[in-house]
Amino acid sequence: MLRALTALLLTIGLSGPALAQYVDPDVLQAPVAEGASEAAPRASTGGATTLEDILARQNGEVVDDSYRSENLGQDKPVYPTDSPLFTRGGPSDADLWRAMRYDEADIRTQNNGPASHTLIQDGGMSWLEFRSGPLLFWGAIGLGGTLAVLALFYLIRGKVKLDHAPQGRYIERFKAIERFAHWLLAASFITLGITGLLSLFGRKVFIPIFGHDAFAAVAGVTKWVHDNISWAFIIALVMIFVFWVAHNLPDRTDIKWILRGGGMFGGGHPPAKKFNAGQKLIFWSVIIFGTSISVSGLSMLFPFQINLFGHTFGLLNDIGAPGWFGQGPLPVNLAPQEEMQLAQLWHAILALVLTAIIFGHIYIGTLGMEGAFDAMGKGEVDVEWAREHHSIWAAEVEAETTPRRKV
Repeated sequence: MLRALTALLLTIGLSGPALAQYVDPDVLQAPVAEGASEAAPRASTGGATTLEDILARQNGEVVDDSYRSENLGQDKPVYPTDSPLFTRGGPSDADLWRAMRYDEADIRTQNNGPASHTLIQDGGMSWLEFRSGPLLFWGAIGLGGTLAVLALFYLIRGKVKLDHAPQGRYIERFKAIERFAHWLLAASFITLGITGLLSLFGRKVFIPIFGHDAFAAVAGVTKWVHDNISWAFIIALVMIFVFWVAHNLPDRTDIKWILRGGGMFGGGHPPAKKFNAGQKLIFWSVIIFGTSISVSGLSMLFPFQINLFGHTFGLLNDIGAPGWFGQGPLPVNLAPQEEMQLAQLWHAILALVLTAIIFGHIYIGTLGMEGAFDAMGKGEVDVEWAREHHSIWAAEVEAETTPRRKV
């Protein structure tokens, strides 16, 4: 026992001078004088990260780390391995690791792909934190809130009935090819939505219930289905644009429709052409959001051929867009990994927004409005329904054709 105590005291006594070389209490405790330069705290640590840097990073603030990013040892001489001064060497291990950290190292790997030169990329942490935090939280709030609002509206308003009884005479609303494009788009979107939600929320929801092994099997199938069904969605998106873009251009009848809330205010349905203002908003939402979702999806399928954000950020910097919001220039030299991370977030955000919009569209076409499903389900609508909901279009069709009765 006495020997152990003696050894411990000797260890502490001998380590004191060594510790004093690295920790100077006067430096650690000395306050920074008022008006001192920004370099003073850095000098007090010998160029190392300061406590202020650590606290600023924890608060999500932008920290000037040029003292690290520019200290890569590249200005040091590199001595040959047989030189007597080799022990001094060139850049130290710390310099080399910093060079890798800031993607400045001249490296070679066995993988010669486009991403092989980026070994350390801390943008992945920001992506992971946002994807597993705010994206999931606000995505769930958005989708759940939309369903709650629709349920509440149905309980208060109920199904929108016709003002008069159906006549039993029908006019064609959509041709077979139009309905094919619509249902191809609908089926592919629903499939993409389900598989996308499984991928996005799987770790938070699926794994705790069914376990990792079950999720691994489901995730593999989900990814394959999602990647391949996307082509059907893109084809259908092009088809409905070609078929309906001429009918969805804004005009003055849309203003009256919006001011009267589609018939909720002022009594009766306002006059409308083949598509009213509400349907036009749905159409352009699907076209604009769907196109952007498709392009970002393609950039993830072909990550080294389609890079969207570096070029886009450059264009935004050129017109000074970040300055409009008090921000500095956006980064333009993005690694392939960063391009994929931004594409995935953009893809997910727009998909969640479009899903919430489509919830409203599905509600109106099924529970929300009497006779609305017939338009896409059968391709024909009752004359009374057409006159009440799309009076201008109904008048044009009746002037050209005679409504027929079903046998």
